[in-house]
Amino acid sequence: MKPLVVLFLLFGCTKAMPPANETQETATRSTPAAATAAPAPATNGPRVILPDGFVVSVEVVADDELRAQGLMYRDHLEPTAGMLFFFPADGEYPFWMKNTRIPLDMIWIDSSQRIAAVRHDVPPCRTTDCPSYPPNATARYVLEVAAGGARQHGLKAGDQLRFEGTGHVVPR
Repeated sequence: MKPLVVLFLLFGCTKAMPPANETQETATRSTPAAATAAPAPATNGPRVILPDGFVVSVEVVADDELRAQGLMYRDHLEPTAGMLFFFPADGEYPFWMKNTRIPLDMIWIDSSQRIAAVRHDVPPCRTTDCPSYPPNATARYVLEVAAGGARQHGLKAGDQLRFEGTGHVVPR
């Protein structure tokens, strides 16, 4: 009787593996639940967690030289990526899109990591006379993501965000 129980447990607890020519990613993507779930959090590196649980892996920008460069000259930004600007003090920080090749959403964030303002679908600027986009709100951080991301995740003023992997950042 014992060998029968062992066989039952052995076969009852195994998980079907995808065929050898199918990757685990492909097998996961084909399930309906995986199609609506947020991407898994990155295991390392700085990130911002949105209210819906979506994870944005961010490049951190904490000094004047890097803030001036921002996302200039980039041709693409993944929907799961962004740039998080740190400022040394609370203030009203207008942004512009000079030499930026892709449309962006700009999200100003206060010192308690709540959204202070959102600007959707800011167009690239390829001239020397680019407009400035003020938040009309006090912020300590600005998150830039690919255009449409803020709307897709329903981001609005007052929403609480969570930063991870940024505790070591010292803005200058």
